[in-house]
Amino acid sequence: MHSPQFTAEPSSNDTVERDFTAGDVPGLRLSASRADRAPLMFDVIIAGCGPTGAMLAAELRLHDVRVLVLEKETEPASFVRIVGLHVRSIELMAMRGLLDRLLERGRQRPAGGFFAAITKPAPEGLDSAHAYLLGIPQPVIVHLLEEHAIELGAQVRRGCAVAGFEQDDEGVTVELADGERLRSRYLVGCDGGRSTVRKLLGVGFPGEPSRTETLMGEMEVGVPQKEIAAKVTEARETNKIFSLGPFGEGLYRVVVPVAGVSEAAVSNDGAEPPTLEDFKQQLRAIAGTDFGVHSPRWLSRFGDATRLAERYRVGRVLLAGDAAHIHPPTGGQGLNLSVQDAFNLGWKLAAQIRGWAPETLLDTYQAERHPVADDVLDNTRAQIELLSTEPGPQAVRRLLTELMDFDEVNRYLIEKITAIGIRYDFGEGPDLLGRRLRDIDVKQGHLYGLLHRGRGLLLDRTERLTVGGWSDRVDYLADPTAVLDVPCVLLRPDGHVAWIGDDQQSLYDHLSRWFGKPAN
Repeated sequence: MHSPQFTAEPSSNDTVERDFTAGDVPGLRLSASRADRAPLMFDVIIAGCGPTGAMLAAELRLHDVRVLVLEKETEPASFVRIVGLHVRSIELMAMRGLLDRLLERGRQRPAGGFFAAITKPAPEGLDSAHAYLLGIPQPVIVHLLEEHAIELGAQVRRGCAVAGFEQDDEGVTVELADGERLRSRYLVGCDGGRSTVRKLLGVGFPGEPSRTETLMGEMEVGVPQKEIAAKVTEARETNKIFSLGPFGEGLYRVVVPVAGVSEAAVSNDGAEPPTLEDFKQQLRAIAGTDFGVHSPRWLSRFGDATRLAERYRVGRVLLAGDAAHIHPPTGGQGLNLSVQDAFNLGWKLAAQIRGWAPETLLDTYQAERHPVADDVLDNTRAQIELLSTEPGPQAVRRLLTELMDFDEVNRYLIEKITAIGIRYDFGEGPDLLGRRLRDIDVKQGHLYGLLHRGRGLLLDRTERLTVGGWSDRVDYLADPTAVLDVPCVLLRPDGHVAWIGDDQQSLYDHLSRWFGKPAN
């Protein structure tokens, strides 16, 4: 459904509560007077139209925030890299009515074998109605999310690179590479591991540089499948990273580690692609043959650099996705972590712009997502060690493989990788508080179907409560038949449980905490 078109000029009721001063923000520059500043053209400018930027744009448009997405590339990526959406990301797509579109273009696979490629199936009874991996080409995800954002009214401009910006107490002036200047209330850097926004912002990006390098690509081979299978099985006995398998349409997916690290692998984002000869050399070194590889569709390399931004926000400029964190792709968490950043940030930034956000709401973006990224970086570090061919790491791998036969261990690790085990710190309360609620059946169908508009939701099994003056931000469903172990839950727009109970005053207190002052 298309939202009404919006103009370049702000509407008269677009107000933002001032939540910082010049002294609070390092490097904040104030113009001499308001008369010197260009008019606000947008509420939010997003640098980067990958999955993170497109998801964030769509989330903001659900709340009528005027969004411009700037993408430095003139055309979408031409290569078709398959990525996997984990359980939590699939749930988020269901919450916004996007899952059917993705299912048509993806392939469902069992949710198991993620942690360091240890081949254990997912435990039974995983707490999700979407307990599978969805393999899908990354360009398809980007296209569908961008299409969704545009349908909602976002503007996307390609061939536009951010060259500089300057923020003041009312907004951000963004300068493009061609000299054009644009102005918005906020700027969000979703521009990848080599983020220009992060660098210009002066935010530290501590961590470890790449120590190893891996080549990945899709290409044709010149030997029979039987010979390939035998060689791959033999090579994987000592090298768990190496893989070479059919990928449809006569293509094979090749993943081959490199001894040492080249200068091209200084980052996990935007590295110089390898040549077909590079693949042949490494295949011969590991498998004793190059399998006659030829006619590549795409070739890439990645290092194992692991870095986390010190801050996700400086004044009116924020970071999300790979601009805030990079890590090896082990476990397939990168795109998922980034999209989940956007989902967490979108409704909070929209609340700030629409003028109803509680004073500290926007700060909870970093408070919640920074520790999650820190944990992902740690588990990828652990997985990289377990993939080492050295005797010590291999011994630990064998031990962990045995431990994963215990349901509790296997369940803990898969909930970590798929992000369904996340619990934000909302204070004391039942274990469900701060966690996401699965897609349960309700009398109107499925719970996630009620979250398509990006609003909060009160699920009331007592049929006695009300959302009162927050009805412009929070929906209400009375359903005594809902399968829950608690009387009522208040869900944030991202599906996390913000309150549990049956007392009206307690509910009002928590509505104020997350959704600001009532409208009346």
